[in-house]
Amino acid sequence: MLEELALPHILSSLVYGIIGLTLFFITLYLMEKITPYSLEKKITEEGNIALGIVVAAIIISLGLIYSTAIQ
Repeated sequence: MLEELALPHILSSLVYGIIGLTLFFITLYLMEKITPYSLEKKITEEGNIALGIVVAAIIISLGLIYSTAIQ
């Protein structure tokens, strides 16, 4: 049990976590740039719930893909 909490395991978890978050934010940035309109503006200011659901689904699927790829 304590062997699983060794420093190399903790460091590798941190590194993979940072890699996953970096890829995640890069993908969100690219999504914002690729679309012809601002996703943030459409969701927050205009209250486009359908777009919010689609973006949430994309975020969840990206998280699943990245977590599987990192494992």
